[in-house]
Amino acid sequence: MTASRRAAVLGSPVAHSLSPVLHRAAYRELDLAEWTYDRFDVDEAALPSFVEGLGAEWAGLSLTMPLKRAVIPLLDEISETAAWVEAVNTVVFTEDGRRVGDNTDIPGIVAALREHGVEQVDSAAILGAGATASSALAAMSRICAGEIVVYVRSEARAAEMRQWGERLDVDVRTADWARAADALRAPLVIATTPAGATDALATAVPERPTTLFDVLYDPWPTELAARWSMFGGAVVSGLDLLVHQAVLQVERMTGRAPAPVHAMRRAGEQALAACR
Repeated sequence: MTASRRAAVLGSPVAHSLSPVLHRAAYRELDLAEWTYDRFDVDEAALPSFVEGLGAEWAGLSLTMPLKRAVIPLLDEISETAAWVEAVNTVVFTEDGRRVGDNTDIPGIVAALREHGVEQVDSAAILGAGATASSALAAMSRICAGEIVVYVRSEARAAEMRQWGERLDVDVRTADWARAADALRAPLVIATTPAGATDALATAVPERPTTLFDVLYDPWPTELAARWSMFGGAVVSGLDLLVHQAVLQVERMTGRAPAPVHAMRRAGEQALAACR
């Protein structure tokens, strides 16, 4: 009899997470009937005891906020990619019992853009300066040849993004959010802001927009994404990112590649449609 294997997503709150939908779809396609994937509401205080209590049947964990940095001291090793942004969203338990942390958000951004035909850009603009923005900066270090302008609401945030730029060895310039409409003329625009934050920019979309990567997936489309599509621009959604980072998680945890990206996306789309 094949031994059961377990994985799960941890975070707080976590009830909204689509990760179980995506990973379970992958297990079905890969005929991994012995694998299960669950969700657990775990905060920073409870994380150490939760991890210590996991048995040998556990293969991996997906981590969302606020655990991406809190998990690092509990690990035996983290990848260079995770070290870049001091954030781990994936933990794999090796056969010899080691806990290895990785970040699949960064290559997930690159893969989502590549799927939409964006291999390299001369410059880019990032709207927002939170945790997702730092991952976007790290992704741009792989595909952007020139300047990245980050539009922020405070000088403190601006200073943080410039520091990230130095750390990642990318050419970062910051600009005040009041000028965010200027971002929409960049070859690639990455919106990393919460729902509603970019709605006022929709009327500023240029007549011939290029590519917009909006990291939101619910509600979808955002007003900015809808206007962008109306004018013929390419739009990459937060679901694209969620799927591609989950694809990498499945491959790392199960050792099976390639993961079924199309089945995972279809499952995500159906789950979102059912909630609307």
